Amino acid sequence: MADKVFITCAVTGSSPMPNHPHFPFRNEHVAAEALAAAEAGASIIHIHVRNSETGVPSQELEDYRAVVGMIRQKNNEVILNVTTGPGCTWMQSEEDPALPGPGTLMFTAERRLEHILDLKPDMCTLDICTMNLWGGAAINLDPMITRMGHMIQDAGVLPEIECFEAGDFVFADDLMAKGALPKHAPYSFVLGTKYGLPATPEAMMYSKNQLPRGAKWTGFGVSRHSFPMAAQAVLLGGNVRVGFEDTIYLRRGRLANNNAELVNWGREIIEHLGADVASAGETREMLGLAH
Repeated sequence: MADKVFITCAVTGSSPMPNHPHFPFRNEHVAAEALAAAEAGASIIHIHVRNSETGVPSQELEDYRAVVGMIRQKNNEVILNVTTGPGCTWMQSEEDPALPGPGTLMFTAERRLEHILDLKPDMCTLDICTMNLWGGAAINLDPMITRMGHMIQDAGVLPEIECFEAGDFVFADDLMAKGALPKHAPYSFVLGTKYGLPATPEAMMYSKNQLPRGAKWTGFGVSRHSFPMAAQAVLLGGNVRVGFEDTIYLRRGRLANNNAELVNWGREIIEHLGADVASAGETREMLGLAH
């Protein structure tokens, strides 16, 4: 178990809007939730954006600019980790399986990274899975991810490698070997998606054992697995992620009022298990990020 554990808060995500009276989707609300989560102890904020009128996931540069700008106006120390996930979803046509169906969202590398190249946040996530996901398939093939990896590094942004299933660790090794990913890139294990790694201690232990020596990592579970997997991550020497992207509940039947409340529960788990929560400055040092 590490002496210092950092907390990432994923404040809104890109899933359909859950039934929660205070779920953030307007730009100013997402930014306010991010700032409150940082105040509660999250040193990394994972950012998605949504349409401020409808709440549906947005890929618009102006929404990213608005949220990042509002956060940075009040907090220059917290680490911003912005998604690059949208743009890899394939939904098969019922009429012709060779054609995309409704809901397909496939972007070029340049489109997937438009906001990263414009804003140059501290970090960005990089999904490297190709698997059944979101009712269709997430497609992240080698040519696309290699191009994205080089573009992210050229922009001076640190990618966080998102691993959904066992083969992703082999893919990450190959990408690092050819320079498409930096060898010090941190990892994130996404546990509990239906066709991915299960949210179990065995799966998290397996995932940890696939990493290069000394790699930084965060393990988290989706939905009801969020806090059990947070505790497991701490015990295995990893870091913690919480937030409304993953769950709106503190425990079964008890809604969290906001993201900061989820961060506070994450902090309590870390401290009750005998570790300390890393500050944003300490997290920057751990990840090799500039202050």
